[in-house]
Amino acid sequence: MSNRMTSSSASQSKTTAPYGSWKSPISADLVSGASKLLAGTAVDSLGRLIYLESRPSQSGRMVLVRESNTGGNPEPVDITPEDYSIRTVAMGSESGGAFGVSGDSVIFSNYQDQRLYHKSMSSADSGPEPITPDYGGPVVCYADGVFDQWLDRYVTVREDFRESSLNSTTTIVAVGLDGYIREPEVLVAGNDFYAFPRMDPEGKRMAWIEWSHPNMPWDKAQLWVGYIGDNGKVYKRVCVAGHNPLIRESPTEPKWSAKGELFFITDRYNGFWNLYKWAESNNEVIPAYSLDAEFSRPLWNFRINSYEVIQSDDHKNLIACSYRKSGRSYLGILDDVEGSLSLLSIPFTDINNITLGINSLYVEGASEVHPLSIAKVTLDDHKSKAVDFKIRWSSSPDCLKYESYFSTPKFIKFPTEVPGQTAFAFFYPPSNSDYQATPDEKPPLLLGSHGGPTFESRGILNLSIQYWTSRGWAFVDVNYGGSTGYGREYRERLLGKWGVVDVNDCCSCARYLVNSQMVDGERLCATGESAGGYTTLAALAFKDTFKAGASLYGIADLRMLKAEENHKFESRYIDNLVGTEKEYFDRSPINFVDKFCCPIILFQGLEDIVGQTRTIHHALKEKGLPVALVEYEEEGHGFRKAENIKFTLEQQMVFFARLVGHFKAADDITPIKIDNFD
Repeated sequence: MSNRMTSSSASQSKTTAPYGSWKSPISADLVSGASKLLAGTAVDSLGRLIYLESRPSQSGRMVLVRESNTGGNPEPVDITPEDYSIRTVAMGSESGGAFGVSGDSVIFSNYQDQRLYHKSMSSADSGPEPITPDYGGPVVCYADGVFDQWLDRYVTVREDFRESSLNSTTTIVAVGLDGYIREPEVLVAGNDFYAFPRMDPEGKRMAWIEWSHPNMPWDKAQLWVGYIGDNGKVYKRVCVAGHNPLIRESPTEPKWSAKGELFFITDRYNGFWNLYKWAESNNEVIPAYSLDAEFSRPLWNFRINSYEVIQSDDHKNLIACSYRKSGRSYLGILDDVEGSLSLLSIPFTDINNITLGINSLYVEGASEVHPLSIAKVTLDDHKSKAVDFKIRWSSSPDCLKYESYFSTPKFIKFPTEVPGQTAFAFFYPPSNSDYQATPDEKPPLLLGSHGGPTFESRGILNLSIQYWTSRGWAFVDVNYGGSTGYGREYRERLLGKWGVVDVNDCCSCARYLVNSQMVDGERLCATGESAGGYTTLAALAFKDTFKAGASLYGIADLRMLKAEENHKFESRYIDNLVGTEKEYFDRSPINFVDKFCCPIILFQGLEDIVGQTRTIHHALKEKGLPVALVEYEEEGHGFRKAENIKFTLEQQMVFFARLVGHFKAADDITPIKIDNFD
């Protein structure tokens, strides 16, 4: 007789309990401890992996780490001392581009003073040495730098706040590495923003991306090449892509091959970010590979690295690249001469960045059962197959012990309010190996709307989602119109329509799940962070789909995002997303408190300059709606401390359980005070 348990006996061994009331080992402590962020990877001269990770248990401190020597101490080694946090605030960035590695040297940006520091990684005793001037405070910051070995300098993007805290000046500068601290030399200036300064192998040319207000880099940008003279200055410039003022094009990620050929990604020709090569002789752009898929993503953070030139000979380049199509990532090797792409078989279904190792790739990715991780993918001699795959870093290395509680996401398409149009989402049904609900019960739904709003929800192992589904909630992560990953046309659905398309799509998704008999239409809740918090508040104010909501540092007044109230990078962002003054007013939930008709819980960092939670909390309290407000000291736009991440998750759970779920949460959570609720 087979030892495998039949579905009938498995069902009988489960405890029957209402959805939402199930006990789960995926605790809020586990989630907050697994909330480590990854902010870049590199390799040293020996091919060892270097990565920048956050430490929620250390108030979100960012630490540069190097993997151990093969066969030596298995524990990774912290490169940066305890009194340093590696983070740049250039371009309002939360992560990305804060360090650069060449051989044994690392240069990094220190969060407290925003100065650049140099450190030798081979000497544990040598402390970091500053290489940029002390301006008396963090008024000048740097990001996305690269080494110029020919002239012994570090070429980087600089954002200068010395004249204005909001209207900063952005340039590309060169920082000398000769041991003398002096004012960096400006190489390129005159536009609003710069990114991706990249030197060619001989130090004779530099490529970069630039753009200007009111565009974001994914709206319209330009790729330039500057020629470098013997004195290190740029003496001639050529615009490679984005020069036609009538065409909306967003080139990104320029990169030189070992032979000095320039590759880059742009979306001009088929509406998707694809790979191209520059023919310098006649300034022509040549397709490297065309596919209705995205080979890059929006430049929210510096140092995106979606591809690597892994081999160059007399005839061709081999390029390791990743792309996204229909909610899934793929990793492949592109032969730029034959124009063929060979896919590599790896467990990741979602890929962020790629870093070239020795006969290998370090891939930042995840899957339905892998949390955010770094894997070493060893290639065969022909660089056409993956012969080994090993996880080298994980945001939650012990989470697989809970696999029997994981909910597997389903990629869904649903109709929007526009006839014939569809949008996308990832649906996670309730899942717990110990529990089942009664046959006639439908689960409550928590709908998540992502931030940005030009971000993308991804169908990967996210323990914060599993926290809900393992307790008997259904969860849906919506990629409303305007999300990335589906081409420019999909992304531009949100132009002039923020607060309309996103809200309608989230409500349409919830109704689709109700009509499909997948969730309980009387227990629909919504949550979102930042721009997703705005979408949540707007849906609660202007629609009657949801029964309760949670806003995490969400925006209630769109006028607060206008130029005079926001940092430079996003100061003109919503010019293209909203429109007239009347539309700013009409789409701001703060102006229509009378339209709110369901309970809301609000979370806010007190260092966040774009929050309006106190105003909306007071108004809802005066109206008589059940409302709660949680404020955190020393937190900004996004929560970094483990204790705050935990508290936010638990209080959402108990809030929804008390006010919408009609069940008692299994966890022992002390609820906060809810105004207007007995």
